[in-house]
Amino acid sequence: MESGKQNEYAAFEEKVRRTVYLDNLSPNVTESIVRTALDQYGTVKSVEFIPNYLEPRNMPQCALVEMEKGKQAKVVISTLSEFPFMMSGMPRPVRARAAVAEMFGDRPRKPGRQIRICWLDTADPDFEVASKLKQLVKRHATETAVMLKHQLEKEEKLAKQQGETLKANYKKYEMIDSLMADGAARRLARCYNLRVSDDSGPSTFH
Repeated sequence: MESGKQNEYAAFEEKVRRTVYLDNLSPNVTESIVRTALDQYGTVKSVEFIPNYLEPRNMPQCALVEMEKGKQAKVVISTLSEFPFMMSGMPRPVRARAAVAEMFGDRPRKPGRQIRICWLDTADPDFEVASKLKQLVKRHATETAVMLKHQLEKEEKLAKQQGETLKANYKKYEMIDSLMADGAARRLARCYNLRVSDDSGPSTFH
């Protein structure tokens, strides 16, 4: 029984070693975007978005990305630590570091581990320190919430601009294709003594 638990925890520790913790992710980033971005470093086995306990409103997003091998996870961490890495075209550099066991909500109990819980008495010298820390945390949360609100508004505006640009470019390509299909481009080319390429690639004027 005990050996079975030890084997289970050993397998879990191996999973932790090949998992990357990502944070500072834009709310617009999805699982498919993470997979596409990290596939260049190896095979992505799973992507799990986890709560951000350090910031209000669960922003920015955090994720645990399990790679197929531990070496691949190390490459992701070293690369993202050395160079700015953006996802989904958002101006928010993604941070990466090695995952730890405490980040996993489904982690098995470590064999031999015992947990003790006790309340801090008001007469304890550390009680005042804990109270001050609590107030500082609340203040930090309020300031961060305001900053994140402005940052999210900028990202939503940028995402909208990117979508409009893509639509505009798509319409341009549609117009060019229609001109080539109905022969209008060739008629214009003859009027202006231009030659239109007639290959299977993109149509061009010379």
